[in-house]
Amino acid sequence: MSAQVEIPAALQGFTNNQQMVDVPRGTVQDAFNSLFEQFGQLREHLYDEKGQLRSFVNIYVNDQDIRYAADLETPVDTGDVIHIIPSIAGG
Repeated sequence: MSAQVEIPAALQGFTNNQQMVDVPRGTVQDAFNSLFEQFGQLREHLYDEKGQLRSFVNIYVNDQDIRYAADLETPVDTGDVIHIIPSIAGG
């Protein structure tokens, strides 16, 4: 079995309009590596030029913010959903 990554509407154009993408269990980083193997263009939207997760991108495993867990090493198990939530700014 696998976990899933929920793709926000703004990025679905890079996943052939898929809202949910299956990824293997492991860590968030493992899931993202699999995601980028399938949809390489996503990397530049989630990571900066230094290879760090962009500051305006929030990642949750189920309802847990990974910044308060083990960050990209947060475990991902079968049935878990990784949510990519870009921050919205404006005024």
